[in-house]
Amino acid sequence: MSGDSTLLSELIEALRCLPGVGAKSAQRMAFHLLERDREGGVRLAAVLQQAMRHIGHCKSCRNFSESGECAICANPSRDPASLCVVETPADLLAIEQATGYRGRYFVLMGRLSPLDGLGPSELGVDLLTRRLAEGEVRELVIATNPTVEGEATAHWLGQLARAAGVRATRLAHGVPLGGELEYVDRGTLAHAFGSRHSLDD
Repeated sequence: MSGDSTLLSELIEALRCLPGVGAKSAQRMAFHLLERDREGGVRLAAVLQQAMRHIGHCKSCRNFSESGECAICANPSRDPASLCVVETPADLLAIEQATGYRGRYFVLMGRLSPLDGLGPSELGVDLLTRRLAEGEVRELVIATNPTVEGEATAHWLGQLARAAGVRATRLAHGVPLGGELEYVDRGTLAHAFGSRHSLDD
């Protein structure tokens, strides 16, 4: 970028770390904050700094949490016999908003993808295996996305469940193949979640 402001160039470059934000979008964001909303920019910077420092992962489900255990895992009214496995926190939020599910979750923070360096250890297999071995979980609801990697991950999760003597179910298709849960409309997701089936069938 032309001009003398190194700090402006650094701001634009820093904004490019966001997904889907290229050089032009980052430039528009930087100019908007500087020209129209400096107060919003200062608040964003402060909240972003706090979030980066204080948001970690729940020790039980791996969801984002400010404390050792997230609000869902700490809620005694949630059913510990049902454990829903999702790929991302966004998928967990989609299920929470679209369904009446009252069990607990396990967030993989990805899906099996050897090309991206994501294997079982990166997805928290040790923690999940321990939870299944404890004997409290009776149904593992597999809610990975219906993509090639998501299906491979679902198959792997089904094998883990069977090895632990836990019933494994998979979301019914109604969620489009190749789709992402985060972008599926609520009605479709609620129907798919309500019509889940056993992987043993």
